[in-house]
Amino acid sequence: MNKFLILLMVCSISFAQPKGKKLVWEENFNGKNLNEEIWNVELGDGCPNCGWGNSERQLYTNENHKIVKGNLVITAKKEEDKYTSTRITTKGKKEFQYGYFEAKAKLPVGNGIWPAFWMLGSNIDKVGWPKCGEIDILEYVGREPDMVFTSLHTQDSHGNTINTKKTKFEDIEDGYHIYAMDWSKDKIDFFVDGKLVYTFNPEHKTEAIWPYNQPFYFIVNLAIGGNFGGPDVDDSIFPQDFSVDYIRVYQ
Repeated sequence: MNKFLILLMVCSISFAQPKGKKLVWEENFNGKNLNEEIWNVELGDGCPNCGWGNSERQLYTNENHKIVKGNLVITAKKEEDKYTSTRITTKGKKEFQYGYFEAKAKLPVGNGIWPAFWMLGSNIDKVGWPKCGEIDILEYVGREPDMVFTSLHTQDSHGNTINTKKTKFEDIEDGYHIYAMDWSKDKIDFFVDGKLVYTFNPEHKTEAIWPYNQPFYFIVNLAIGGNFGGPDVDDSIFPQDFSVDYIRVYQ
């Protein structure tokens, strides 16, 4: 397909309002700096010798992100003997239960890269993970080009990646694309550029299977290496940018 037509399709998707829902919140990254009334910047390597629980290599700092022409740009870097990046959340500030959620983003590329747009249950401090539930609207790993991952983690799956779908999109690394989720009390649908890629609709919605009846908060981060990103990191790719144009919530 002609790349100009693809661009037109993506633009039309970005302005389409989900049927029967109204825009209730949006983050367009229009300020000079990240809005700290909305976002928390998480710092450090999580805990000694374990990264953020996935054997990741990066150190999260407050210096690896900036706002550029209405975009959040997270930059992963190789700095001497360490990797640095940014992880931000809306925990305790913007939390939502049910609705249509989407982000328009441009992916970084290269072996070892692992960007994500995802959500965690707001009760995580009380019940822990994975009982709180996790929704991965977008995950991408540089070692598997053209692939988009959408996943859910629950107590029933013991946190393992069981409820998941890997979908191939040719040249997903080119330009911006729309990553979305439609979440109701009955099911969760995942979309890429308006195409339905995965549905989670368990028949029996016990607490262990369906922790998705409570508010969740957003996380945007760019990890390096780790259990999912892969053990091999190509240092020649750095720096790499993960750019987010906007995040929207419709209910």
